[in-house]
Amino acid sequence: MSMLQIELPDGSVKEVATATTPYDIALSISEGLARQAIAARFNDQLIDVYAPLETSGTLALITQNSPDALEIIRHSCAHLMAQAVKELYGDDVQVTIGPAIKDGFYYDFYSETKKFVPEDFPVIEAKMAELAKADMPVSREVMGRDEAIGMFREMGEAYKVELIEDLDVETVSLYRQGNFVDLCRGPHVPRTGVHKAFKLTSLAGAYWRGDEKNAMLQRIYATAFLNNKDLKAHIARLEEARKRDHRRLGRELDLFSFSEDAGGGLVLWHPKGAMLRMIIEDFERKEHLKRGYEIVVGPQILKTELWKMSGHYENYRENMYFTEVDEQGYGIKPMNCLAHMLIYKSKPRSYRNLPVRYFELGTVHRHEKSGVLHGLLRVRGFTQDDAHIICRPDQIDQEVKSIMSFVQDVAGIFGFEYTMELSTRPDKSIGSDEDWDRATNALRSALEDSGQPFDINEGDGAFYGPKIDVKLKDALDREWQCATIQCDFTLPERFDLTYVGADGEKHRPVMLHRVIVGSIERFIGVLIEHYAGSFPLWLSPVQAIVLNVTDNQADYAQQVFEQLRAAGIRVEVDLRNEKLGFKIREAQMAKIPYMLVIGDREMEEQKVAPRFRNGKNLDPCTVSEFIDFVAAESAAYK
Repeated sequence: MSMLQIELPDGSVKEVATATTPYDIALSISEGLARQAIAARFNDQLIDVYAPLETSGTLALITQNSPDALEIIRHSCAHLMAQAVKELYGDDVQVTIGPAIKDGFYYDFYSETKKFVPEDFPVIEAKMAELAKADMPVSREVMGRDEAIGMFREMGEAYKVELIEDLDVETVSLYRQGNFVDLCRGPHVPRTGVHKAFKLTSLAGAYWRGDEKNAMLQRIYATAFLNNKDLKAHIARLEEARKRDHRRLGRELDLFSFSEDAGGGLVLWHPKGAMLRMIIEDFERKEHLKRGYEIVVGPQILKTELWKMSGHYENYRENMYFTEVDEQGYGIKPMNCLAHMLIYKSKPRSYRNLPVRYFELGTVHRHEKSGVLHGLLRVRGFTQDDAHIICRPDQIDQEVKSIMSFVQDVAGIFGFEYTMELSTRPDKSIGSDEDWDRATNALRSALEDSGQPFDINEGDGAFYGPKIDVKLKDALDREWQCATIQCDFTLPERFDLTYVGADGEKHRPVMLHRVIVGSIERFIGVLIEHYAGSFPLWLSPVQAIVLNVTDNQADYAQQVFEQLRAAGIRVEVDLRNEKLGFKIREAQMAKIPYMLVIGDREMEEQKVAPRFRNGKNLDPCTVSEFIDFVAAESAAYK
């Protein structure tokens, strides 16, 4: 019998017979380890704990406390949920796919008769618990492609049949637990009894294979953890996230709305929301001017021929809107770069003029599918804090580092931590291998020199160049992709951008595409959830509200309001004949930072009594003292 040499993480080597499983090796070490093992990593490939080993190699057991364990448990729990749904609703429901995702998993179902509602969740969870308690073995099977198609067709699972028919393979792997079988690569937990803590969380619609021309599926989101303590902590975070949902707070704080009459994904900014947006945009203009950017403005539509020249028509047109004027085709801009290149080309440039940094708060429109629209976070019309830096190749490193410093400053002002990743060339792209290598190496070098840790995101660059993506971490430790830095050798070539070098000859510049907060709409959505609607004073659309106790103080309250407004304070006044407690509660619900209470004493002393939105009372002060206080507190954030 041939023997295999299996190297373990501690460097020791076990000699075992062919077809020995990771479970056998775990058991040879200790019974406790065997009980905890749920999968294994063999020669850097994830495999089932009962998979027979056929060659020598390195083996690491994955126990329930391993970093890889949670994803495997969640994907296996997706199968458990699908099994529960099938046992409850039978042939009324067809199964499609059910992957693990960040913080949980989902499974998509198709049914012409069953409409899932949240009230179904306890029933499904109870069935899942019953199946988990049965502690059924989960086994992997390999079946011929045609045999698997026949089996799923007989079962009435048309979506599984379609998946297999699209695979160019001779065999497929299946996983079976009890009377449920599913198409899957695996690995999976060895028994259903591993599942101890799970919960269904929400419902959504999803088109089959993400194509709106296909059938609409019902997606059930859920999560699973190793134990109930972690599950309860996660549910508490979800509840907090629901409280912070920018769509709900946007309505309650009267910031923005959407209307089907206007069209999906198009934001209607109410006065307070428009004020918040203006504050951020003014902040952006000031910060860019301070760093040597020039403000430019490009048109909303450009000739279709330009979009063909840039590669957008070939690589991005499904996300664009087109129109025709005087029998000439135009594309509504999804990005601002083309106009900026035309501005650069409007006159000759010398190497001494570089870099040029063009900044535009540019409104763009992109055709997003209706199923992915989500409040301010995914819209069809939005404004980017877009800039394009056209520079010499020798200036790339310093410019990228300056942008990274800009990102760091802005993240600090708004109270975000962040991470970075380098995204490389996608399959659908333009440009030469040489230019892509130069651009990627330039971004990598700047990241390495900065000392900022970063991950590699293979194949997720823009179609014209690699990029650095910055992911902000909010108050709930959720990540939001906002800032990006893209290095582009290709578009300057296509648009024949040049500069005259020190040698008197024409040379090709490089273009850096970058945003700092990205979409203003998306960033405001993130800010609402980050601050739970309680914006810092400098950001608050309304910084203070003047409240009179009785009608006796109405005239003085109006005078205070006018003084504050004249001083540039964003202020409201509430002179209604209502109880003070009622007016204070309404102001707190509106999350206004300061309430200035005026009674007879304040009127006699020509003062105001500030009260913070958390209920803390400040010492009475004059109006001018409060104006100075607001200026000082706001300056601390800027």
